[in-house]
Amino acid sequence: MNLCFRTRAALVLGGALILAVQGAPALAHHSFAMFDTKTKLTMSGTVKELDWTNPHITVWVYKDAAPGQTLELWNFESSSPGILTRDGWSKHVIQAGDKVQIDYNPSRDGSHSGELNKLTLTATGKVLTVEVVGGTRPSN
Repeated sequence: MNLCFRTRAALVLGGALILAVQGAPALAHHSFAMFDTKTKLTMSGTVKELDWTNPHITVWVYKDAAPGQTLELWNFESSSPGILTRDGWSKHVIQAGDKVQIDYNPSRDGSHSGELNKLTLTATGKVLTVEVVGGTRPSN
């Protein structure tokens, strides 16, 4: 009986260890460390598309450019669809071609990306914000 208990305990601990090790990449993925949360920027542009997928949505935006300049495609990452739905978002609230203003934290590496904090639809003035839930994101 004692051996059976030890065997079960070893299996449970081994299983817990395996789950913990496999879960580590998922925790690393949810980091927003790649964004400079001390810097707040605003950009205007035109939505190319919205990727409404877990674990984070991505809004692809062509940055407004002066005549003769090349359009730059930027991507802005935000919270999960579940969190954003509670904040009033839906996968249909932003459409390709919508003019938007984005408040964001830029990427630390200087790439055309950022952490989306607020999106304003220029045509209607509708403001979509991102709630910070349970410390999943750094402060805005």
